[in-house]
Amino acid sequence: MSKRLDQKLARIRNGQYTPKDFIIADAKDADMANGCKTAGLQKDSEGQSSGRYNPIKVYRDDMLKIMESDLVDIMLTSLSTAEILTQQGAYANTEITPAIRLNDTTDIWVGRGASYSSQPALPFRTARLDRVKPVADLGLYAITFYNDLQQDHRTLEAYARFRDEASAQGVRHFLEVFNPQTHVVTPGADFGSYNNDAIVRCLAAVSRHDRPLFLKAAYNGPAATEEIASYDPGNLIFGILGGSAGTTRDCLELIRQAEKYGARVALFGRKIYFAEDSVAMVKAMRRTIEEGLDSVEATKAYHADLEKLGVRPLRELNADLELTEEVLKAGLG
Repeated sequence: MSKRLDQKLARIRNGQYTPKDFIIADAKDADMANGCKTAGLQKDSEGQSSGRYNPIKVYRDDMLKIMESDLVDIMLTSLSTAEILTQQGAYANTEITPAIRLNDTTDIWVGRGASYSSQPALPFRTARLDRVKPVADLGLYAITFYNDLQQDHRTLEAYARFRDEASAQGVRHFLEVFNPQTHVVTPGADFGSYNNDAIVRCLAAVSRHDRPLFLKAAYNGPAATEEIASYDPGNLIFGILGGSAGTTRDCLELIRQAEKYGARVALFGRKIYFAEDSVAMVKAMRRTIEEGLDSVEATKAYHADLEKLGVRPLRELNADLELTEEVLKAGLG
């Protein structure tokens, strides 16, 4: 019996998509990027920071809370966390698909004092696929394009080797394409157009046996999103990544715009975990897509949910209704 994720993907590929088929993944793999600061700062009863970071158990407890809600379709974690969740029986009798971050390129090495993200990413993998397969048959592989011949050639060679190994091990994957954190020059085209062409080109000769189940990339505005989402929707399903935590309206406007222009997947990490209540935030995301609410209405409904839960909001409602991301402001309407 296939899990909910595969059923949704099948309907999307067959042109039978409805908003209830929108796929939400919780990205709880930050320990592969952040080190000891993964689970966030400890706070007292008044919400004030102690200056010390939570142990990872707090992070894992939130995974269990999200999984119990059954509101997400994928739980993405590090391999070490997936092994612990499996030992605890967390994935037994659930419709949520476990997924593992399969590579950790140097641009996500963002611990305290680290400066790796200011340099182009070097390919790197920690997780062994033969260790992944016993706990999950799905994972995320990430790449970044820089319009630099040597850099991008190295990235694509590493991705090709990964696909061969994944196929041999029977591990499926979805592909994450980051926007570079360094400035990239794309003569005669905006970056979104360049990135779309680079993605399509790199997958054009990949067999259906080795292709990613779907794509996860940054939201580069309505035109770029609509272009790649409509290019080959039965063969290349487009999804968005969440980025920084931002305001509640940032989160809900991002998912609203992305779905409007063709995205069928959202993989959010900080926007879920660092919300006042992670389950309430995922409910708000579902409400935005499935009920067709605009981001102002959805943000107000989220604050009403927090009040019912007795949870103090991080921001007053008016502040939480602000859009802080320029790409979202440009896409209003």
